[in-house]
Amino acid sequence: MGVSITRTVTGAVHDLYEGTEKVKEGDFSHRIAVRGADQLAELSLEFNRMTENLQRLIVVEKEKERLSSELEIARDVQQRLFPKAALSLPSIHLSGICHPAQQVSGDYYDFLRLENSSMAMAIGDVAGKGMSAALLMATIQSAMRSQLTGAAEVSTARVVSLLNRQIYANTGPEKYVTFYFGVYDEATGMLTYTNGGHPSPILLRDGTIHKLEVTGTVVGAFAASQYEERRIALAAGDLLVAYTDGITEPENAYGEMFGEERLIDVLVKYQSAGAPEIVSRSLEAALQWTGLPELQDDMTMLIAQRVGA
Repeated sequence: MGVSITRTVTGAVHDLYEGTEKVKEGDFSHRIAVRGADQLAELSLEFNRMTENLQRLIVVEKEKERLSSELEIARDVQQRLFPKAALSLPSIHLSGICHPAQQVSGDYYDFLRLENSSMAMAIGDVAGKGMSAALLMATIQSAMRSQLTGAAEVSTARVVSLLNRQIYANTGPEKYVTFYFGVYDEATGMLTYTNGGHPSPILLRDGTIHKLEVTGTVVGAFAASQYEERRIALAAGDLLVAYTDGITEPENAYGEMFGEERLIDVLVKYQSAGAPEIVSRSLEAALQWTGLPELQDDMTMLIAQRVGA
């Protein structure tokens, strides 16, 4: 009897040793035989539970790494969709920036030179976050640019109306976008724009604040939405700032939003600075307001500076 027990104990210890060697080699699928109902048997059961949990965690971790890699690729692709550099005509300078809260952004901005000595500019904020919002953002950019390619005359209301119908027809009811779209005419200095439910861009002129009004509802929510155009002449020294609500809606520890008025204070203070300084100071002020190390929402700004006579 003593010899039998000794062999059982020796076998259990050997199994545990062999199991630990397998773990050291990275094999977490190995399970050891459970012998009897004593402490060694309980230890064997715990060993099997441990390796099973480790194997499950490794599978989860590998899946997280795969998703992270795919998101990183998506982020890289998305960054390539944004304008690669600022854009200038003799009388106006355009620049923009997007800081995603996550790896990919549902915010959108764009500007491009048109064929008739004019320039188009756009900024939007897709409802929701993550990959689905980023994909819709990319779709919007593609649809807008396709409408502008080769166009001799551009109606901002027509462009936004077409985008509205396309988004409504091809996405779910929970997907929509706030969207501001403008066209600047170099020859006349006139800005024509349509604003589909987006926060009103701010125009600073000689210390006075003007807001470019909303001219329609959010884009993609209703099939038959109507959009209007507005026109405003930009004068030398004017600063036009369009932004997403990720700039104005961050809250501090007391639940108070940063707000439009604080943003305006920053813009007035740094109006004479270049676009990079204006953007940097605005984002810095919003982040300092929250007291948090990370963004609560995507932060995007589009800045147009009128120069010349």
